[in-house]
Amino acid sequence: MREKMDFTLIGAGIMSATLGVLIKQLLPDAKITIYERLDKVGAESSDAWNNAGTGHSAFCELNYTPPLEDGTVNIDKALKISDAFEVSKQLWAYLKKNEMVKTGAPFINDIDHMSFVWGKENMDFLQTRYKALTQYAMFEDMQWSTAHEEIAEWIPLMMKGRDKDEEIAVTRMAIGTDVNFGAITRGMIRYLASCDNVEVKLASEVQDLTQQKDGSWLIEVKNLETKIEEEVESDFVFIGAGGGSLILLEKCDIPEARGYGGFPVSGQFLRCTNPEIVTKHEAKVYGKAATGSPPMSVPHLDTRMLDGERSLLFGPYAGFSTKFLKNGSYFDLPLSLEVHNVWPMLSAGVNNIGLTKYLIDQVFQSAEEKFEYLQNYYPEAKFEDWELITAGQRVQIIKKDEDEGGVLKFGTEIVTSKDKSLAALLGASPGASTSVSIMLDVLQECFSEEMKSKAWKEKIQEMLPSFGQSLIFDPPLCRKTREYTTEILKLEDTSTMS
Repeated sequence: MREKMDFTLIGAGIMSATLGVLIKQLLPDAKITIYERLDKVGAESSDAWNNAGTGHSAFCELNYTPPLEDGTVNIDKALKISDAFEVSKQLWAYLKKNEMVKTGAPFINDIDHMSFVWGKENMDFLQTRYKALTQYAMFEDMQWSTAHEEIAEWIPLMMKGRDKDEEIAVTRMAIGTDVNFGAITRGMIRYLASCDNVEVKLASEVQDLTQQKDGSWLIEVKNLETKIEEEVESDFVFIGAGGGSLILLEKCDIPEARGYGGFPVSGQFLRCTNPEIVTKHEAKVYGKAATGSPPMSVPHLDTRMLDGERSLLFGPYAGFSTKFLKNGSYFDLPLSLEVHNVWPMLSAGVNNIGLTKYLIDQVFQSAEEKFEYLQNYYPEAKFEDWELITAGQRVQIIKKDEDEGGVLKFGTEIVTSKDKSLAALLGASPGASTSVSIMLDVLQECFSEEMKSKAWKEKIQEMLPSFGQSLIFDPPLCRKTREYTTEILKLEDTSTMS
């Protein structure tokens, strides 16, 4: 007789870990199985070296506030992302407060988030953005400066050797964070594995998913080490396999998945190998993305804390691979092509010639050309102090569109079956930072009646004090929530960054 699970989560990354924790708090007796094709947890998109780790809160990412033709700036996405990140911090604070997640070094550290631009047009844009955002409590502490002396106090490494007549502008948010999503993922999965009725199966690849007559799902799984195959049944399935979600979604053969395709984009960074230089920069400084580049390509000079060790990265530089996962297959892209998504993918390609050209240019850039771009941010950089590393693999969503045939979508999207027994997450940035809000959306979409119940509402409110309220339009609540998470997560303590 096959084993029957209540919930099956595919992929042991930040999304499945978050959903698993929420489910286990709401339904303590639930039987949950987590499958991961690699032999360790959080090793793909959630891994610290594969993830930007900014703690995306829209403080510095200029692509979240696009300029409009009338000269104003659209800040809607920035407000939404900032709100979502505050929600994530509340869950992490709950887990830490209740000693449910333990990591060796802190998984979250405070560090300034800054935007850095040059040239009058970009400076005008940044100032307009600053004025629009600081009307809200989330951004009220943002600082603005065009004074070289003041900026040099904030980011001395970037100002040394810079032309004193160069027109530059910087915004600064001291409440920014650096997050090791690999560490928090592993912490949450360890907690889940310690719970009753939870199994975490590594080196286990889902081969197929078939919905049965009773609505449950038959899942075929192969252990990649022992080569043993097994079949399990599950009432609910969540596919949170990063770039691999699209291929698994196609195996489900649900109508809602038709018309979806994916375009893989890989990332590279320059990593500083000189410890003396690493200690001289303490900020995440984002600039403006090149025309035609994907949002994940916004350039940044980035201080990272990875398991207690400080690093300095610059990038990303886009690359191309037909893999959907860093540890995937070169056949991922061609095997994802089916009758239902060929036309949307072709149409999206035609409609994004600028992106195609950008990727080609990036792929053929020499190491010297990549280094030259770094010097815009760090004028006195030396070539011998930096090495090129490959980061994670992202799959951008291509979706069928009645007017354009197919559109390339940035961000994340939840696809659910009509009967709400299956949900899959597609897309990329700012996924990890907004993981809690995204998983709440999954619960709302698939368990709408339960989400209305008093028991679920009270439990979620216990985990997320701001649940059901707006941090965007309630300034006192925003300040109170930040004070609470800052105290629990010890973000006021900067000793780990020194």
